[in-house]
Amino acid sequence: MTPAARVQASIEILDEILAGIPVEKALTGWARRSRFAGSKDRAAVRDHVFDAVRCKRSFAALGGTYTGRGLMIGAVRAAGGNLEVLFSGDGYAPEPVSETEVTRGFASDAERYDIPDWLWPRFATSLGDDAVPTAQALQSRAPVHLRVNLLKADVSDAIMALGADGITACAHPACTTALQVTDGARKITQSQAYVDGLVELQDAASQAVVSSLELQPGMRVLDFCAGGGGKALALAAHHGVEVFAHDVDPGRMRDLPARAARASAKINLLATDEIASHAPFDVVLADVPCSGSGAWRRAPAGKWALTEQRLQDLTAIQGGILTQIAPLAGAGGTLAYATCSMLLDENDAVVDGFLAENPQWQDKLRYSWRVKHGTDGFFTAHLTR
Repeated sequence: MTPAARVQASIEILDEILAGIPVEKALTGWARRSRFAGSKDRAAVRDHVFDAVRCKRSFAALGGTYTGRGLMIGAVRAAGGNLEVLFSGDGYAPEPVSETEVTRGFASDAERYDIPDWLWPRFATSLGDDAVPTAQALQSRAPVHLRVNLLKADVSDAIMALGADGITACAHPACTTALQVTDGARKITQSQAYVDGLVELQDAASQAVVSSLELQPGMRVLDFCAGGGGKALALAAHHGVEVFAHDVDPGRMRDLPARAARASAKINLLATDEIASHAPFDVVLADVPCSGSGAWRRAPAGKWALTEQRLQDLTAIQGGILTQIAPLAGAGGTLAYATCSMLLDENDAVVDGFLAENPQWQDKLRYSWRVKHGTDGFFTAHLTR
């Protein structure tokens, strides 16, 4: 495929997404219909689509229309590309840009920085002076991070093993187990280092949430909202720590046994009705359902799907989970609350609300990782009684 043909394919996929089809489903459907497209073509089209979804509002303003074509015209203009070459109408290229497809001015900072209008005041209040640079960072692709599995390798060993498969990585300052991939990211899941369990894909701040727990041999830890199990695996990489994992939807943990086997990690999966019989725990970690605002570079559709009502519903769920898990922590134990959100509504406000209703608990630690740290946005609070 030519670069122009890739742009045309992206336009068609984006029109489907704007019509309500989920991003991954639209991309998969195009790939199945386009057997002629090679791996580089699919990767390039995927990048075009995700860039346009991240920057949907600003690209539409630059492109003049809120359509797949408008978004791609805006994308080329934002990148300083050549519209005449990419929109020539030749072969599989999109039709030339008309005189009416002109850039219009940004109506607001929210449009310029690709944040929903209703959310911008909350976003700005939550991030203060970091609001604009954070919003700008969310307009671009996220870095690729790996966690070194200390059960099988140290950092230098992992970097060497990745290098043997053509993947360049370096240590990331957010956490002692974190690597940032600087070249060869698309090769990771086929690399021997990954297949042998030396590394796992995990954002550096997500790793740092686990590292902040100061785990010691003999501790019993419950990952209450385990999901796919990334944090449970990080917990289990600490020697002598007994790890339990639970999720309200057990199906989310279906791949965890295989992942644990690859990592040589031991994780005990618990159904909801089994948790009480295994309590108390020294640490109860709840990485609760949230807006995902700290990870919108990776999952940009979530930015546009979030509504004010959904945010209110999420904060109620988050407070409810804290109340639910509090009795599971033993005397002197730690209740660790975490989100991949940068919004005060889901972070400090939820913790403050819990503490106001449960005065026997007190703050031990609060910390936020922001996108400016070169990670996803994360928050954690450690509570004790």
